[in-house]
Amino acid sequence: MAELSVYNMEGQEVSKIELSDAVFAAPVKGHLVHQAVVLHLANMRQGTQKAKTRHEVSGGGRKPWRQKGTGHASQGSIRAAQWKGGGVIFAPVPRDYSFKMNRKEKKAAMTSALTSKVESGSMIILDKLAFDEIKTKNMANVLKALNVEKALVVTKGYDENVVMSGRNIAGIRMIPTNNINVYDLMKYEKVVMTEEAVKAIEEVYA
Repeated sequence: MAELSVYNMEGQEVSKIELSDAVFAAPVKGHLVHQAVVLHLANMRQGTQKAKTRHEVSGGGRKPWRQKGTGHASQGSIRAAQWKGGGVIFAPVPRDYSFKMNRKEKKAAMTSALTSKVESGSMIILDKLAFDEIKTKNMANVLKALNVEKALVVTKGYDENVVMSGRNIAGIRMIPTNNINVYDLMKYEKVVMTEEAVKAIEEVYA
């Protein structure tokens, strides 16, 4: 089993934690990590772009001039793309960009991302993360003690004092374990996770 140091909110090492090999020492499958990131970004796309084709713009009910004898190039409709106010060729239309990965692929992508963070030394474990009040300075002091500037902070559940204290800090994203995703894990260089969050993740992905 992989073993990591556990720190308190003052940045002092207080214990060790053994991590599940099935989750934090799994085979790293880069192609599945890439696919999970693409999936996340694709599912975030609204797909509401729209432009009108020549069949949807107004006007152009008749031929603008006769076919021959005018000296002009022949034209069939003022709704054609080369006319001002004409339709767009191959115009974008509303569409759904989302796609699916099967359950085993998603699990493998997540364990691959978590393993890569452990192997690169980018994961920091906290014994707990709790504040008595909502104050940005509280979270800033914890991050400073851990020597972290930009990170994904993962907690077991939603703690209003913790989330509200950290959400305004640039480069910091607060997220509970039930919302953890491969995209955020790969986006942030450091991952700060509580012991409770580690156990909750192991229960789901082990």
